[in-house]
This record gives sequence, structure tokens and C-alpha cells, in this order.
Amino acid sequence: MIALPNISLAFAAKLGGFLLLALALTLLVRDRNHWKSSADLRQQQLARTQAAFDQTVAGYRTAAAQARAEDAANVARAKSEQTAINERTADEYETRVATARADAQRLRHYAAAAADSGAGRGAPVPGLPTSASGTAQATSEDELPADDSELATEQAIQLDELIKWVDQQHAINLNQGTSR
Repeated sequence: MIALPNISLAFAAKLGGFLLLALALTLLVRDRNHWKSSADLRQQQLARTQAAFDQTVAGYRTAAAQARAEDAANVARAKSEQTAINERTADEYETRVATARADAQRLRHYAAAAADSGAGRGAPVPGLPTSASGTAQATSEDELPADDSELATEQAIQLDELIKWVDQQHAINLNQGTSR
């Protein structure tokens, strides 16, 4: 009978060891399942975070491309306006200078004709008093000689057109059409 309790004790020890091993395996499986579900959750969170990041990057790239397109269109518009102002100013300047030169030439012609009117032919109009029959280049105290007067007139026109050009260039809105 002594042998039976030893066998039972050995069997009980083996059975206890087996139960401890089964309990440990159960805890390990439960722990593994917990970590596996936690890892799946983390994987899903990572995927959502990556998708949100990719969407943000795509949004910034789209906005940057749109801003570049708006900037290019704005530059083209501003250059077009500046070119139109440059051409219009140059045309107006040339027209005004040509008119001033024609006026100066006409005045020189009238002055020469007036000085020449007393040269032996009968004048169709009454003669000028001797004080007014001086040369065309003679000036009073407050006037410039004709050549200097013409140059001053051209420079005044040039300055006036330059001022208008600066005002018109300054009036161009360089940020028109941009969303910033």
C-alpha cells in the first residue's frame, strides 16, 4: 500500500504540473490575443494617420499648384497692363513732341515771314511798328530764345509724360486675382 500513495503522489504532482502548464498556456494565449488585437488596433490607427497625412500633403500640393498658376496669371496680367501703359505713354509723348515741334516751326515761319514782309513788295496788311519788327531770336527779359524755349517745352512734355507713366504704373494692382 505504500506504493499506491507514491504513485498517486507522483500522479498528483504530474497532474498539478500539467494544470500549471495549462494555466500558463491559457494566460499566454489570452495575452497573445490581447496584444494581437491591440496590434491590429494600432495598425488601423497607423493606416488612418497615414491616410490623413497623405490627404494633407495632397491638399498642400494642390494649393501650391493653384497658387503658382494664379501667380503666373497675375504676372502675365500685370506685364500686359505695364506694356500697354508703356506703349500708350510713348505714343502720347511722341504725338505731343511732334505737335510742339510743328508749333515751333510754324512760329519760326511766321516770324521769318514777318521779318521778310517789308522787302519791296506791297504788304497786304499794315506794316508793323518798328519796335515789333526785330529778329525772331530777340527776346524780352522774361522769355527764352526760340531754340531754348522749344527744348524746354520738349523737356516739360517729357517730364509730364514720365509723371503720368509713374502714376499709371503705380496704379497697377500686382496682387489682383490672388487668394492671399
